[in-house]
Amino acid sequence: MRLKEKLQGVVPEECQSLLSNRFHVIGNIAILTLPPELAGYKTKIAETVLSSGKSIHTVLNKTTKLQGERRVASFELLAGVGNTVTTHKEFGFLYRLDVANVFFNSHLCYERMRVAAAVLAGEDVLLPFAGVGPFAVPLAARGAVVLALEKSREACLYLSENARLNRVEKMIAIINADAFHMAKLLRKDFHRAVIPAPYGADGILETVLPLVKSQGILHFYTFKKLHQIEPLKKSYQDLGLEVMQARRCGNIAPGVCRWVFDLAKS
Repeated sequence: MRLKEKLQGVVPEECQSLLSNRFHVIGNIAILTLPPELAGYKTKIAETVLSSGKSIHTVLNKTTKLQGERRVASFELLAGVGNTVTTHKEFGFLYRLDVANVFFNSHLCYERMRVAAAVLAGEDVLLPFAGVGPFAVPLAARGAVVLALEKSREACLYLSENARLNRVEKMIAIINADAFHMAKLLRKDFHRAVIPAPYGADGILETVLPLVKSQGILHFYTFKKLHQIEPLKKSYQDLGLEVMQARRCGNIAPGVCRWVFDLAKS
């Protein structure tokens, strides 16, 4: 039974349109984003979510958008044990993290496997904005040698733990540093760069580009409206890049999507 159906008779009919059947699950934590109009019903909603699956132990309500350099939101506890540390399982890999202190996007799971499947064993891969390792771990499991750059110390600690947890620690080197600054100091050439750039960080593409070998591949993630895509392709071609593919990876806001560009350096 869907969440809206379970809440019939609990949430008034005039508020039903504000409810969503979907909620974000990371590990054993369910994350809701409830509008203020549902404040009086949030405890009942959370209890319904908590009872919807044995694997959910905590229900949180997201009270702010992502903020600051760590890209984390604020939450209020609605139901359950209240522990914000969890272990998330994705395609057989395990990721330990604290949702209140580090950024993690489970919606990119398909992309992480798609990119990892394209990697050859022995490739040197540069990974800025590495987070807790959801791109780094599958890449390393495929035999790539990954240099992970991450500014958040908390995320780096979890990335190190997750590399050990998935037995790929020998394949991942971690640098706790700003990707923009550190990339300018690197002298190594990489076969591939995977760039899950946060909003507003498009400049990282030109920073990383000199570090990728000729004929190397870049997977660049950015946030754009549809009408911006064709001009963006032209700008990449002007940088000496062949656009092999551009595809949506989910809606972020009305009219705004996350896009991935698979680019080959000529």
